Amino acid sequence: MVSMKFRLIRMICLISAWMLCTRRGGPLEKRLWHLLLSHSIAACRMNLSKQSKNSVVFLFATFLQQCLNSIKKGSAKEVSLASHAIGLLAVTVGPGEKAQEILEESLSPISDALRIRPETSKILSLLQCLAVITFVGGEDPEQTEKSMHIMWQVAHPKLGANVAAFKPSPAVIAMMVSSWSFLLTTVNGWALNPKSWQETILYFSTLLDKDDRALRIAAGEALALIFEIGSLDKFCGETKDSSEPTIDEGKDSRKLMYLHGLRTKVLGQVRGLSAEAGGKGSAKKDLNSQRHTFCDILDFLEDGYTPETSMKIGGDPLNTSSWTQLIQLNFLKHFLGGGFVKHMQENQFLHDVFGFTPKKKLLSGTEQRMSGREKRMYKSPNSALNKARTQLLNKQRALAQGRNAGHFAVDE
Repeated sequence: MVSMKFRLIRMICLISAWMLCTRRGGPLEKRLWHLLLSHSIAACRMNLSKQSKNSVVFLFATFLQQCLNSIKKGSAKEVSLASHAIGLLAVTVGPGEKAQEILEESLSPISDALRIRPETSKILSLLQCLAVITFVGGEDPEQTEKSMHIMWQVAHPKLGANVAAFKPSPAVIAMMVSSWSFLLTTVNGWALNPKSWQETILYFSTLLDKDDRALRIAAGEALALIFEIGSLDKFCGETKDSSEPTIDEGKDSRKLMYLHGLRTKVLGQVRGLSAEAGGKGSAKKDLNSQRHTFCDILDFLEDGYTPETSMKIGGDPLNTSSWTQLIQLNFLKHFLGGGFVKHMQENQFLHDVFGFTPKKKLLSGTEQRMSGREKRMYKSPNSALNKARTQLLNKQRALAQGRNAGHFAVDE
């Protein structure tokens, strides 16, 4: 297996080679950049030793700028790789000044790239990247809401006089909904305009009637999250402390009646999707996934039961008990891919997100201070330390045999 140290050295060499290139038009430069992004993604996915993390932080400024250049001018493959690399870089460095810088530097290029309505693969990568870097670096609620607004515009573009109508694909809308919901788990929902809540619930309700199954599941989970955040009366506006009647009471009452009717409609849709029969060409796995998801949503809307899940991370249980946690877990698992377990074991940021504390391998203080070479020497059967340890164990074994021959010896 290629060691982490070797992967990082290879990444540094690729970055150095890339910095020697003055233009990016030729095939050599493009191949170098694709290699750089691919190996950097692998390193970030599987990193998180203290040494590797410091190396990534040291190189991140140059790396970030080259990734942003790819987002601005690169091919679909480059945009996809660069977007993923930026998100992984944010997860690797964790919350703080560096993550905020990643968000601030990336927000405008990503927004501009989404505004020109590129092909689907680019949009999916850009939305995931925006969600992750905001999740990690968006300490200001206004930053998070700005990113959510950018996502929302992907499905609801503003059309100018000379702009052709744009119809996003179901895959794009599903990713927008998932990314938007992922960020919604981090914000104070009541900071949003009550009218926005009503429009959002109505829009997600319409998505439940679409033919695309992945889109229906994303919309259903988003609705469950919204209703988990608060009660219907709060969606109408702030609760008034005063018992005095106001001129807006009638208006608020009509809003509440409208939302109750909307919730009843959603409940009926969820009930139907939880028991939907398989149609022509429908995959059984996808149908079962839909039924399972909407059964959980139905239980929540009717009885208030939130889904509980549990998975093993290196033998330690990672549990979720709310829609908020489940949406965060599923999104990060999908984004991190094969590196998810490694990050969950060693990434302090993800430990804080999920309240997860893995069991650490206990090393002696001497081993913790040893280099890799010293540890190998220590474990060698010919090393002086190993010989001394063997002698100590033999002495302890002899003493133990002596104790077994004493008063409390076990009868054979």
